[in-house]
Amino acid sequence: MTSPRVVIVGAGFGGLECARRLARRPVDVLLLDRNNYHLFTPLLYQVASSLLNPSDIAYPVRAALRGAPNVRFRLAEVSGVDLAAREVITSDGSRVPFDYLVLAAGAATSFFGLREVEEHALALKDLVDALDLRDQILRAFEAAARAAAEAERRRWLTFVVVGGGPTGVEYAGALSELARRAMVRDFPELDMGSVRIFLVEAAARVLPLFDPAQGRHAQEELERKGVQVRLGARVEGARPDGVRLAGGEWLDAATLIWTAGVRPSPLAAAAGLPRSRSGRIEVDGFLRVKGEERIFAIGDIAAAVQAGAELPMMIPQARQEARAAARNILRAAAGMPPVAFRFRSYGVMATIGRNAAVARIGPVSLKGFPGWVAWLFLHLVMLIGFRNRLVVLLGWAWDYVRYDRPIRIIGRSRDRNRGQI
Repeated sequence: MTSPRVVIVGAGFGGLECARRLARRPVDVLLLDRNNYHLFTPLLYQVASSLLNPSDIAYPVRAALRGAPNVRFRLAEVSGVDLAAREVITSDGSRVPFDYLVLAAGAATSFFGLREVEEHALALKDLVDALDLRDQILRAFEAAARAAAEAERRRWLTFVVVGGGPTGVEYAGALSELARRAMVRDFPELDMGSVRIFLVEAAARVLPLFDPAQGRHAQEELERKGVQVRLGARVEGARPDGVRLAGGEWLDAATLIWTAGVRPSPLAAAAGLPRSRSGRIEVDGFLRVKGEERIFAIGDIAAAVQAGAELPMMIPQARQEARAAARNILRAAAGMPPVAFRFRSYGVMATIGRNAAVARIGPVSLKGFPGWVAWLFLHLVMLIGFRNRLVVLLGWAWDYVRYDRPIRIIGRSRDRNRGQI
């Protein structure tokens, strides 16, 4: 008897976890992704701030699936789903049949329809984004070093980070440390006191998913590092030489970093499946797509509802949904009824830089050095591969002892309208 064929789209946290849960089980699994690596996105900002190499936070998918004879990987970008034929359509026109389908294609950056911002801002969502951002930051310091006019120099040394969630907070703190602890030795001709880093957040506080006290602590730590936090501020437009806020305020800045919003992968629309108002694919309580018995959606692309609201687009949610989807696929293949999914939150955490973090682990709230240690430990454990864990740990130790961000290498960035550097 032929084993059911399970196709998983996306090798992120949800897709890879689902594939691993189906490993060595009575199903044939095919994992599809446009990249041949799994990206540890929580440390992406450390690549963008010159602390880690891309290979330190990326792990080959095929290597991650070794020892799973029933799981295979194929490099492919999925462009659609033929529901009637039960086939996944790839960008090259190939068709992949399935008995069960798991959509775990993740999310993309959302600019909320701000065309000027999309044209001039740098996102921080994937590996290419991180490398582009690292190059831009390093080029900005080089441009400032040769600027003849003070106004031009200040513009190159001004950085605007939009979004007060964990990514924005972590990157703003890392950028401050890069400038004031590493670049200060590389550029003795520059006054690093002239570096201005703005963190712009439309809400009333940073880290809205955390306790208010932790949000206040994070803001205080950022301000202690020289970051200027603007709350209740909304970006309306951008040019290569600056950013326009609501109300008309203008910030002269050569670099705009956008971490303010995400949207579900374009596959959510291309698949022709029912979607919620947020654009995510509607699923039932078992994570099956509404109206479909054999198609599941998990992670950022899925509108899993709990307590009357869609679950946030975060890694713990994706991994728990992946385990539930794998369990229900195995139960369906065995002729058993599905089990309802319920997310259990074990906490959230964010680092603000050296010796500073906020964390909520169950009923325990941590901040400062204890929170930072907890953040380091958890992220090190979550990394895939012993080599990656060792290299990241050594990188952190080097930075802690030497106050150094060693990966200060400018590559070839994508052509963007940001002026000549």
